Amino acid sequence: MNPAPLDRAAVEACLAGSGTMLPQGAYTDQAVLDWERKVVFAGGWVCVGRAGDVPARTRRAVGVGDDAVLLMRDDDGVLRGFYNTCRHRAHELLPCGTSSTGRFLTCPYHSWVYDNAGRLHKVPYAEASGIDDAARDGLGLVPVAVAEWHGFVFVNASGSAPPLHRYLGPSLDTRFAPYELERIEVAGRHEYVVEANWKLLVENYQECYHCSTIHPELCRVSSPDSGGSFEPDGLWIGGDMELLDGVATMSLDGRAGAPPMRALTGRQLRDVVYLQLFPNLLLSVHPDYVMTHVLEPLAPDRTNVVCEWLFPPETIAADGFDPAYAVDFWDVTNRQDWAACAGVQRGVASRGYRPGPLSPGHEDTVFQTIAVLARAYLDGALPAVTSSDRNGSHVRQQTGT
Repeated sequence: MNPAPLDRAAVEACLAGSGTMLPQGAYTDQAVLDWERKVVFAGGWVCVGRAGDVPARTRRAVGVGDDAVLLMRDDDGVLRGFYNTCRHRAHELLPCGTSSTGRFLTCPYHSWVYDNAGRLHKVPYAEASGIDDAARDGLGLVPVAVAEWHGFVFVNASGSAPPLHRYLGPSLDTRFAPYELERIEVAGRHEYVVEANWKLLVENYQECYHCSTIHPELCRVSSPDSGGSFEPDGLWIGGDMELLDGVATMSLDGRAGAPPMRALTGRQLRDVVYLQLFPNLLLSVHPDYVMTHVLEPLAPDRTNVVCEWLFPPETIAADGFDPAYAVDFWDVTNRQDWAACAGVQRGVASRGYRPGPLSPGHEDTVFQTIAVLARAYLDGALPAVTSSDRNGSHVRQQTGT
């Protein structure tokens, strides 16, 4: 057990009554972020993008917690993960954030060569080095746990998390089957650096208590009081909101620039679903498109956010299609949120910060998010499931952007 470097009583106080925000250090201390990188990010299943980001004969280097990971896919289509470390003198094989293609990957330091299954293919002066075929078999790259879920790629850098299907629980597969997430493709992308702790972005995402104050565009297409929460059966949190009558989707004028996804029926055509797949994927599912936010903490007060808009391939291929109707709406809304989160960051850094009570009925999914972190801080490991209980009783709430 390796609890977080926070006062235990202050963490436990977050779970009392209606709940509160976390202690100040959870949002401001580098030591806490270092702990989160090891326990929450490396210890959980972190989303690192879409399966399409790693086509055949491609390698992609990504950061996960404190680790650098290589994603590889050969002609067989199987995704593999390895630590981004050469087995010779430990040089990184690819700079983080870059990709390469071809059958083989060569270390830029001493030219050891690996194939896309992570096997050592050849080394310079092999005979003089005493590296025969048997020795080469034991010098492949060190594997990392990777998994694909509905077209998303996840990495568990520590290898300590349960299999992804158990980590997320069984209900999400059923819930998202009609949306065919595995076949949608990226049609728009923005990247933001937000001057706030990554958890503040998640807390903001999990409620619409703030929507009538800072989101006039959103309130014209969906009521802040609509929808409700889902009861999670894995490490995810979220709920839905309803579109207003006469509104087709989340856009600045309420009109859709694309048809609904082909398998949706009934309420799915009127709802927008908002989920956090813990810790770093925010998944917003609309009748006609999907928006994702992938969070990467850069510092206690700074977070990188990759935001993508995904549509079915036949929509993208249609004459005259332009994703701007969705991208522009959420770019406006995102920037409103980022400004609010930066304001909260300045507030939690103040000597006057005292964790205040959350609002029952409006911030209950915020409580769930905080409770997952609080239990991890106390126990030194992620819990097995997100609890929907507050002092033993199930709660309902509205969720928002």
